Amino acid sequence: MKIKVLGTGCANCKNTMDLIAKTAEELGVTVELEKVEDLPIIMQYGVMTTPGVVIDEKVVHAGGIPNVATIKGWLAGATDSISGESNAGGCCGSANNNSGCC
Repeated sequence: MKIKVLGTGCANCKNTMDLIAKTAEELGVTVELEKVEDLPIIMQYGVMTTPGVVIDEKVVHAGGIPNVATIKGWLAGATDSISGESNAGGCCGSANNNSGCC
């Protein structure tokens, strides 16, 4: 699973990277984690508020640090949570989703 964290280097972006890495490690999920700080590339994803999270080239989150439950949902069922088949655990399934990511 390839995960990109989009952001220009703010504390929230760093914390998001760390939280995803820690959660993946706890779950025993292998991820390829990449930090994208180049603003033109971030804009190509349509992310206007950071941090943004992209899983396998699909934007699943934008704006604010995602909570652990949301990250676990991405890692446990990334295909379902980003394909539209089911939004359980993805950013669209969170009660406090104000990011407009979906």
